[in-house]
Amino acid sequence: MPIIDTDVHESFASLKDLVPYLPEPYKSWIANGAWRGFSQPFAYTSPGNGNRADVKSADGSASVSDYSVMRSQLLDPYKLTYAVLTGYFYPTGLKLQYGLASALASAYNDYVLEHWISKDRRFLGSIQVNARDPEAAAREIDRMAAHPQIRQVMLPVVDDIAYGHPMYRPIFAAAERNKLMVAFHHTTFAQGPYGMGLHYMERHCLIPISLMPQVISLVANGVFDAYPNLRFMILEGGFSWLPHVMWRMDREYRQGRVEIPWVKKLPSQHCRERLRLSTQPTEDINSEDWMKLIDLMGTDDILVFSTDYPHVDFDDPNAAIPKSLPTGTRDKILWKNAADFYGLDVHAPAIPNQAAE
Repeated sequence: MPIIDTDVHESFASLKDLVPYLPEPYKSWIANGAWRGFSQPFAYTSPGNGNRADVKSADGSASVSDYSVMRSQLLDPYKLTYAVLTGYFYPTGLKLQYGLASALASAYNDYVLEHWISKDRRFLGSIQVNARDPEAAAREIDRMAAHPQIRQVMLPVVDDIAYGHPMYRPIFAAAERNKLMVAFHHTTFAQGPYGMGLHYMERHCLIPISLMPQVISLVANGVFDAYPNLRFMILEGGFSWLPHVMWRMDREYRQGRVEIPWVKKLPSQHCRERLRLSTQPTEDINSEDWMKLIDLMGTDDILVFSTDYPHVDFDDPNAAIPKSLPTGTRDKILWKNAADFYGLDVHAPAIPNQAAE
């Protein structure tokens, strides 16, 4: 069976790997260690930095900076048809020095093209941007979009940005004119209403709370209506929360739509037509409950599969999606919905183990 993995995290060994791709003065800043990385509140202990114990790159670190490791642990053993690279490096997290953030985004995109995407036709790429400078982000999207393996724009979920705000429209306009999709991924910058919790378990439970407001913001502020050719992906946030959000939005829309006349459809209809959610981390439920949730969503077109490699809660495609699901539904989750979302011809799949042209 074809498998499309919609959330695979590539990385680099060091910030200095980006130096060859940076312009001055940022090249010298990074080369000389003047910038030490993002200032994050994320301080939980986590063996292997949250990665599987068997993930070791050539330098011995627990990072995925080595294509051969990913190929031997993910691409080949699971015979993936496509793997969508989503990264770890999100320059939007830098709340100052926007020029540096935008330069880092461009450098990282060039690094990924050379060191990852060029090595395997199965890879599909995500454009990293500095969303805090929407015009610069739009220029970066225009610069990168022509590459045939680039399929989406990545917008990281941080604690102070709701992407429905009108200031981010240049990003959506650039994605639409370049026929790219838009993906949202939670980050260590995102927090719940009371912070991140005293324990990592608390923080992990709170992840969906950072994603729900993004869906509500996009719908209520008319992004779905303004960009009819865009579709949106929510990554690494689970999926069982979606029916509640759709019901709640529909209820509020029916009684308060005079406030948002630009929204022309029920929010749940927008979600069913334009929104996709990756399954990771999959809920620990049986196939009967899977089908109940899908029924509550009103369609089996929404869910797409992801492993979240190389994280410790990696979802094995042979185990995460119950084999007792109806064949048509399981096929949709494992590959058909993603193939439709990204416009992929899975009947002529990528050629494994062959460098991209």
